[in-house]
Amino acid sequence: MSKGLEGHSPIDVTKHLKGIDFPAGKQDILEHARQQGADGEVLDLIDKMPDGKFETMADVMKGVGRSG
Repeated sequence: MSKGLEGHSPIDVTKHLKGIDFPAGKQDILEHARQQGADGEVLDLIDKMPDGKFETMADVMKGVGRSG
């Protein structure tokens, strides 16, 4: 799997978002990832996403992809 997200595969991000309810704002996504034990690098990737509401996990991954 590709490791283009600052050394993290998309699985690193999505595993920390398991069970999140959509739609979700960036702050909701950050808080959920924190509660799931995401490390600082994953949290930083999420924090760099554009602000707004994300309707699906695919939207989150597009946002993470744009954060780099």
